[in-house]
Amino acid sequence: MRHPAIDSLLILQDREQNRRSLTRKLEAIPGETRVVENKISAEKNAIENAKSELQSLESRKKMLETEIGSAEDKLAKYKTQQALVKKNDEYQALGHEIESTEAAISELEGQELEVMFEIDSARERFVVSEKSLRENIAEHEQKLAMLAERKINLAAELKTAEQVYSEAREPVSERFLRVFDRIAKRHLPVCAPIQGGNCSGCHLKVSGENESVARKGEELATCDQCGRIVWFES
Repeated sequence: MRHPAIDSLLILQDREQNRRSLTRKLEAIPGETRVVENKISAEKNAIENAKSELQSLESRKKMLETEIGSAEDKLAKYKTQQALVKKNDEYQALGHEIESTEAAISELEGQELEVMFEIDSARERFVVSEKSLRENIAEHEQKLAMLAERKINLAAELKTAEQVYSEAREPVSERFLRVFDRIAKRHLPVCAPIQGGNCSGCHLKVSGENESVARKGEELATCDQCGRIVWFES
């Protein structure tokens, strides 16, 4: 025979476990939200990095175009001067400058061509990666919306669970509530049946004295090891 308060305590225990479970889930939402927000931030940074690479190459191309233009202006100036000089040494000196400038232009044009190829490759990579990254961001934003909705639902469930928990305390005497609350601070479940002479909560042996108290059902029996309320299944 088990103590008459066991049934009420088991109901209270069930309500307490549900209340704590909802509380843990609700408290986990901000952490889960931060994880998703960090993923969105990482995806956006990846897009910006890819964009910066492309912009850097385009800036390099514009700089080369400016250098080529400047060199071509200098070449035209040398050729005009060469056509006007009378002395042979001046003519040859300008010819040397013309050759050097043409070589410099050729080298710059080669660099420009390489940068153009790099730009095409970088643009292709950017288009592909941006599409994938934005799809990831959309999925993450959807997850954030789900988490926000889940938070609202859990808060509502917890409010109901708190009310149900309070109602479950009403049939239990103050003396037994104090025992329940003291154990609940350390262990859940609070109540555990005796199975094979052991407490099913901690799986350790219950003393003969407490086992006898549990069998009689006249007083609440507790486990010698973990302090849980124990009883025999009828």
